[in-house]
Amino acid sequence: MEHSIILHVLIREIQHLYCGVHSALPSIRPRLANPSKNTQQKNTIAVLDGVRAIACLIVMLYHISLMGNDTHLWDPFSSSNPLFGSVVYAGATGVTLFFVLSGFLLFMPYAKALLSDKVNWPSAWSFYLRRAFRIIPAYYVCLFLLVFLSHPEYLQPARWADLGLFLTFFMESGPSTYQKINGPFWTLGVEWQFYMLLPLIALGMISLVRRVAMYSSTKRRLWVVIYCLSGMIAWGLFTHVLRQHFLTHPAETFLVPRPVLDGILFFIHGMYGKFLEDFAIGMLISLLFIYSQQVPAESAFKKHTLRLSPRLWAAGILLLVVMAIWRFVAKNPTLPFLQPIMSSYYWLSELGFSLAFGLCIFALLFGDLTALRRPFEWQPVRWIGLISFSLYMWHLPLLIFFRYNIANHLQGWNPTLAFSMYWLWAFLVIIPFSALSYLLIEKPGMALGERLRQRLERKRDQGKQVWSSSPAPVEESSRESAAAHR
Repeated sequence: MEHSIILHVLIREIQHLYCGVHSALPSIRPRLANPSKNTQQKNTIAVLDGVRAIACLIVMLYHISLMGNDTHLWDPFSSSNPLFGSVVYAGATGVTLFFVLSGFLLFMPYAKALLSDKVNWPSAWSFYLRRAFRIIPAYYVCLFLLVFLSHPEYLQPARWADLGLFLTFFMESGPSTYQKINGPFWTLGVEWQFYMLLPLIALGMISLVRRVAMYSSTKRRLWVVIYCLSGMIAWGLFTHVLRQHFLTHPAETFLVPRPVLDGILFFIHGMYGKFLEDFAIGMLISLLFIYSQQVPAESAFKKHTLRLSPRLWAAGILLLVVMAIWRFVAKNPTLPFLQPIMSSYYWLSELGFSLAFGLCIFALLFGDLTALRRPFEWQPVRWIGLISFSLYMWHLPLLIFFRYNIANHLQGWNPTLAFSMYWLWAFLVIIPFSALSYLLIEKPGMALGERLRQRLERKRDQGKQVWSSSPAPVEESSRESAAAHR
């Protein structure tokens, strides 16, 4: 009887959602069936859309499992089944996969220019403009809706400073805003700060390339950039160690007063790091991907990558399993033989997971693994990857709504059935809601940014044409003035 009541409540909530959609937004129904149609992202790599979808879905799996654990429906982290618990608990590292993908995709234009002087250097202002209109509209809408509906305390003057950190994408840097309002928001702060740094990092790389390998072969340029990315990884690891040291020694400082040092750590590390090692792994794969397009098909590089890809996939999966178990044991110290290396988990874990994900992405891109790529290129999976930004932001608030309004009646249910109800809510409510967010907010925002970018680009080109044509009259008037003086 109770089961039927809960199903009735769930069906009623879903009906309300769709009635609202059909009555208020009838014009978007054809586009809702295929939001990837007519997208401006014509140069997307199909398999990576699927990888992005997997990253988002495993984060959802992690949060659903946490809710089931908190409401005592089941205990997915029980030490009685450490392998299953490790896989579920590692779902949080889907954000690491997002960071690797961002490093790969955003570095591609710079990788092309770094490896060849024939490619124009990407425009920084164009990059910033696109990133702003890609992220800010949907994020601000989500942020202010959640503040108005769930966290009005941030509208009080006492919390304006914290709200300012959310507005400026520094919400991951301090304990007063880290994972507040909406848990997934902290990763957007990390992403945004990487956006701000990437053109500057690439500018430093091209300066070094021009100094060291200006007229050298593409291969030498490649190695110079690889060394730069290795330094980026080393810096990411160093900041982890530095933050951990000063966190465990609160009275110590270095060169500057401790409050100043804390301010520096706020910007270079934040709560859990800026994850530069993750982005650098993605950038490295992007560099190799671009390099593979510039060398002949019969080159040794292409032959080796094609031959090694299946082994790299297997190595990536194995490393993921090892890292997942290490992460699980860090939370549940049940395997004594791993205790001697637990102190290294804090600063090595992100590098381990990003390497594992990187190996898998490398194998998908470079190998002749058609059967392996097919699930990632399946249209429904790519569709989820397309709306993954909205899905990532909205899934947790909507899961929390489900938990406190419907799932609190699931006590006593079979754990598998209760778990299925969460996923039923996810696929019938959360994913359609995220598709609406993509269609109504993300897509118009990107289109507006693109129109503005093109308009500014035309004005800049017109200014260049005027500037290039202006010296002739000036030169003529100078000759006339000189003649008059003579």
